[in-house]
Amino acid sequence: MNLKKIILILCLSFLSESFFAQNDSLRIDTLKTEKITKKKVEKQYVYDPLAPSKAAFYSAIFPGMGQIYNKKYWKAPIVWGALALPVYYYQINNSDYKRYRTAYKLRKNGLPDEFIVDGVEIVSTQTLETAQEQLRENRDMSLLTGVILYILQIVEASVNAHLIQFNTDDNLTIKPQLIFDPIRIETPSIGLTFKYNF
Repeated sequence: MNLKKIILILCLSFLSESFFAQNDSLRIDTLKTEKITKKKVEKQYVYDPLAPSKAAFYSAIFPGMGQIYNKKYWKAPIVWGALALPVYYYQINNSDYKRYRTAYKLRKNGLPDEFIVDGVEIVSTQTLETAQEQLRENRDMSLLTGVILYILQIVEASVNAHLIQFNTDDNLTIKPQLIFDPIRIETPSIGLTFKYNF
């Protein structure tokens, strides 16, 4: 009979312990942080397949807007400056080309032009022809440079939008380690090991 009482008391004590036990606050906190970190990781690595095309579209509409869309704000002034230079040189070369072209046409028709002062030619007709050719070539090169830079900034915005979404987690890094083999201390062995964590 005593044995039955002892077993009953032990069973009741184990049951009562589970009724009056404290909640494990650390376990609840770790569960909450695990849920929070999982949500952050899911939001961080969500792939948006339309982001590169949006960035390219914005850059095509207004240069530098794709870089702003990618949140690379410091690149926008570089794009604007890079595109402003060919525009500036195009305008200068075009206005000079028009000046020399007008002077050449006037001189061929026997009329005075801006390069004739007091009846004396400051610039010869041959020089006017050569200047026209050179200025036209410079103008065309400025236009070509501007078009190339315009296309390059569109491509840069698109590629950058692709690379922003690229997973750069620490699990993808290479961490070289030296592992010494206790059996072959005198003859070191060289090898390569890949460890995958899923």
